[in-house]
Amino acid sequence: MPLWGPPPATPPAYPAAGGPAPAPRAAGYATVPVAAPPAGAPDDPAADDGTAAPPASLWEKMRADPQYAPEHLALEAVRRLGPEARRWVERVHLQQPGLHPDVVAQKAAKKFINLARLSGAVSGATGLPGAVVDVGVLAWTQARMVLHIAAAYGVDPAHPDRATDLLVLQKVHKVAETARMALGVAAGREKAGALFRSGTKTPVGQVALKLGMKLAQMAGVKAAKKLFAKMIPGAAIILGTWANSSATTDLARRAQALYRQPAIGQLPHQRHP
Repeated sequence: MPLWGPPPATPPAYPAAGGPAPAPRAAGYATVPVAAPPAGAPDDPAADDGTAAPPASLWEKMRADPQYAPEHLALEAVRRLGPEARRWVERVHLQQPGLHPDVVAQKAAKKFINLARLSGAVSGATGLPGAVVDVGVLAWTQARMVLHIAAAYGVDPAHPDRATDLLVLQKVHKVAETARMALGVAAGREKAGALFRSGTKTPVGQVALKLGMKLAQMAGVKAAKKLFAKMIPGAAIILGTWANSSATTDLARRAQALYRQPAIGQLPHQRHP
C-alpha cells in the first residue's frame, strides 16, 4: 500500500525550471515517522557531499567496459544515491509534515533540472573528453533525480530494482527483462574488472568515443551530432544547456508517471514500512 494514498484527480502542474516550487499541503496525508536529522540539515536534494558527479571508481569501470557503461552507472547510482534520496525525503517530511508526494517529487525535479542545465553550460567547450564528462555527469544527475522522485512516492530508492527502472526510464532498454539481463552481465563483468583493466590495446580516443555515445544514449541525447557539437566552442554551450534541460525534464515526467501510482500489488516490498 502506498504511504500517502492516491494523488489528486488533477496532479499539480509541473514546475518550470527555475520557477517557484509549489508548497501546498495535502490534508489527510500521513506524515512519515523519522528520526530528527542532524542540526542544520538542508532541505536540498543536491546538498549531500560527494555525490554531485560519478566517483572515480565508476569512471574507471565505465572506461574499462564502455559497452556496459549505463548498467555500471545504474548499479552504482542505486548503491550510492539511494540512501541519500531516502534521507532527503525523510528530512522534507520532518520539516513539512503532510506535504503531498507530487510536491516533494517536483521539488527534487526542479533542483536536478537546474543542475542538468548547469552541466551543459560548464563542460561544453573542452573537446571529446569534456563531452564525455558532460554526458556522464548528466546521466548521474538524472539518476539522482529519478531516485529522489521514487523516494518521494514511498518507493525504496535503494532497492536493486531501481537500477532496472533507471535503464528503462532512460531508454537504454525498452523492457525491464532486458534491462535486468544487462545488469546481470554488467555485475559479472564488474567482478572481473581486473581482466578488463590489464593489457587493453584499444586506443584511448576510441574508448572515449564509445563511452560518450553510450552515456549520451542514457542521458537522452538522442543524436550523435549532439555529442559531437559539444566539441565546437560556442555552439557546444548553447546546445549542451538546452539538450540537458530538455532531456532531464522529460525524464522527470516519466519518473513521476511511473512512481505516482503503481498498479495494485506491484512493488509492495519496495515501499517504506
